[in-house]
Amino acid sequence: MTANPPALDAATRFINRELSWLDFNERVLAQAADPTLPVLERAKFLAIFANNLDEFYQVRVAGLKDQVAAGLASLVPDGATPSEQLRAIRVRVEELVAQQTKLFHSEIAPGLEEVGIRFSDWRTLDDDDREHLVEIFNERIFPVLTPLAVDPAHPFPYISNLSLNLAVVVLDPRSNSPHFARVKVPPILPRFVVMPDGERFVPLEQVIAAHLDQLFPGMEIIDHYPFRVTRNADVNVEEEEAGDLLAAVENELSRRRFRQVVRLEVETGMSSEILGLLTRELEITSDEIIVTDGPLDLAGLWSLYELDRPELKYDAWLGITPPRFGPGSDVFAAIRDGDILLHHPYDAFGTTVEAFIAQAARDPSVLAIKQTLYRTSGPDSPILRSLIAAAEEGKQAVVLVEVKARWDEEANIGWARALEETGVHVVYGLVGLKTHCKIALVVREEQGHIRRYVHIGTGNYNHRTARQYEDLGLLTCDPDIGADVSELFNFLTGYSHQHDYRRLLVAPVALRREMLELIRREADAGDGRIVMKMNSLVDAEIIDALYEAARVGVDIDLIVRGICCLRPGVDGLSERIRVRSIVGRYLEHARIYRFGSEARGVDYFFGSADLMPRNLSRRVEALAPVTDPALQAQLEDILRVNLADDALAWTLDADGRWRRVETVEGVNTHATLQAMTLGRNPSTVALTSG
Repeated sequence: MTANPPALDAATRFINRELSWLDFNERVLAQAADPTLPVLERAKFLAIFANNLDEFYQVRVAGLKDQVAAGLASLVPDGATPSEQLRAIRVRVEELVAQQTKLFHSEIAPGLEEVGIRFSDWRTLDDDDREHLVEIFNERIFPVLTPLAVDPAHPFPYISNLSLNLAVVVLDPRSNSPHFARVKVPPILPRFVVMPDGERFVPLEQVIAAHLDQLFPGMEIIDHYPFRVTRNADVNVEEEEAGDLLAAVENELSRRRFRQVVRLEVETGMSSEILGLLTRELEITSDEIIVTDGPLDLAGLWSLYELDRPELKYDAWLGITPPRFGPGSDVFAAIRDGDILLHHPYDAFGTTVEAFIAQAARDPSVLAIKQTLYRTSGPDSPILRSLIAAAEEGKQAVVLVEVKARWDEEANIGWARALEETGVHVVYGLVGLKTHCKIALVVREEQGHIRRYVHIGTGNYNHRTARQYEDLGLLTCDPDIGADVSELFNFLTGYSHQHDYRRLLVAPVALRREMLELIRREADAGDGRIVMKMNSLVDAEIIDALYEAARVGVDIDLIVRGICCLRPGVDGLSERIRVRSIVGRYLEHARIYRFGSEARGVDYFFGSADLMPRNLSRRVEALAPVTDPALQAQLEDILRVNLADDALAWTLDADGRWRRVETVEGVNTHATLQAMTLGRNPSTVALTSG
């Protein structure tokens, strides 16, 4: 492998991480704009876009603002300073929010109205409709409202994160003086109030605004304006100094609600006086204000998606149960017959992975079950129920619950305590590291010997997301992998400095080094070939290694759903690198890494790790090799379909812009993989509908 790569500036070599993420969210927004999709699916994508942007501000924008406040210079490979990134983000966000709002008003709302789902305005309702809403307001809304005045005796109230509010101006007829008040739109109530016909929906804030006279009796309502506040919501725990990690996370969660405001959203038409008051009291500048034509909080469209209108959604896909998991089957016997590669949601999660844990829980020959949990699906989780049942049966049930999993911290703490109360041994993660690997280990006694059964996956043990996220999972009783997973659990639950594993590539101890060695191996081979499928590619050292491999002739295809900081197609640097992204019905979430050629042989790995600094250096991750030729062929099929897609695919150009692939053959990754799964399991067609 030769040295001396071309001298290029940082901005040429690397695309900015934050702007690349905004590009991904624009691809999500493009799904909402696709007129060929069912209208409720389009509304759902609009909600996903809005929710994604909320999270981006709470974490990424908040982090940049912290860097500015700390006086930090550039910390990113492309060389942009925090202030420069914030300015660029604002420009892009204003463009995207304008697209979002226009799309809602010009296409989504009219499209919903055509199928009998109408957004109604209070002003257009007749007397009967208003009488119905008055009854709803008095019975269900008024009791949970709390108007908060602002005057010398009442300081400006705390505005909670992501809350929708009404800024109200009232006039006291006795003093003839105006006053400001704030009314919080209760998040516990549905975003839209449903009319009796089940077809019309009135925004909750409009219903409240129409009854402000009941909240401020004797006052004249001068005006009212909706607004929404976003705060820094990242959890930063000083783990090295924390005597109790669980208590430290809980303490940080309690402080999160009082963090800095990073965004104020208002609708066009808010008076300059009220906007100025909010700006002063929230201690922000005009840079934090986003003005939109409304409505605010389009993430609330998720509530419409829950409507029982299957004809306005994708045809149902319930997943296929592979024959080896049929009724009455023995999961352990199936695994002993050979490794099993599962591809969700094409393969059903409940009758495979959940069935594996459920059988382990009730099998008298099983001695122990160990599992990592990053994001669970709450009280109805079949896997949680199985773990509790295992503990009640006297089995050794051990769960590592990652209490630092962003947005799931509180839920994970609650479930960790509930598991402990039933006798499950719970570990709360590692100091300084997030446990992101998806592994489960079942230890079983068979004819006087111990056999280990393992599940390694790319996705969370969550039956809800398993229907929407594309993920892979391997079920195996390979002795080396079983021993590796046992030792990895010992690392997670005890004291260990183990760096080397037999088969697994484990972060943070060795994954970066071994990934670089695999890339360099291809660069030295003469017929090098690399294909990678992942969520995000950010790590500068990995990117530079890929550049160098491409420069000496390695053909590289990268399938990157989200962030990609590598710039393909640059003369002298990356002409042999192609980057594409698949965005569609399912969230692409599986990570597959392929190295080698037909002449030399090919190595396949899959697992939980993206190629980001956090995955390689600050998380516990695990990639597993796939050596069975039949399973390798499955992975090759997945990559082949992704690379052939011309219906959902986008490509990244050297100028940093993403462009839709022109549709020629009409290859849709998700539809094709559904059909291929049916083809492998022709007797299970009945499990699909639509």
